[in-house]
Amino acid sequence: MSEIIYIRGDATAPSVKGVKVIAHVCNDIGGWGKGFVLAISRRWPEPEASYRAWHRERASNDFGLGAVRFVQVEKYVWVANMIGQRGTRTGSKGVPVRYEAIDTALTRLADKALELGASVHMPRIGCGRAGGKWSRVEPLIVQRLVRRGIGVTVYDHGEGQS
Repeated sequence: MSEIIYIRGDATAPSVKGVKVIAHVCNDIGGWGKGFVLAISRRWPEPEASYRAWHRERASNDFGLGAVRFVQVEKYVWVANMIGQRGTRTGSKGVPVRYEAIDTALTRLADKALELGASVHMPRIGCGRAGGKWSRVEPLIVQRLVRRGIGVTVYDHGEGQS
C-alpha cells in the first residue's frame, strides 16, 4: 500500500476484514466528552474507561503527550487512545494539537499494528477540536504508517460525528 485511502463514513465501523485499530487523538488533561470520542463511546465503554483510569493513575504510568493506550473492544477491533493535544482550548500557546506528540504516538501505533497484522482507521486526527492542519498531520501518517506497509483509511465524517 503506498497511500492513505480516504472515504466518507464512520471511522468506528470499518468494513474491512481482518484486525483493525481505530486511532484517535486525546488531550493530556483527562477530558473526554467532545468530538470523535463521543462516537467511540456510543459503540464501546472500554476506551473511555481506560483513558480515565490511565489519567487518574498518571503519577505511576506513562500518561502524557505521545503516549498510546490500546484497548481491545471486539475480537478483531482495537482502539488506540493517543495523547496528542495539550489541553482542550486554543489560547496564548496556540491550538491544542501537538504534532510532535502525534508523531511519537503514530510510531507506537505502527509497532502495534504490525504486531497485530492490523489495518488502521481514523478520522482526520488532530484536526477537529485540537485545531491542527491536515497538511501537517498527513505526512506524519505516511511516514510512520504507510511507509511501513500498514493500510490506513481516513474517514471524513458522515452524520453524527464531529
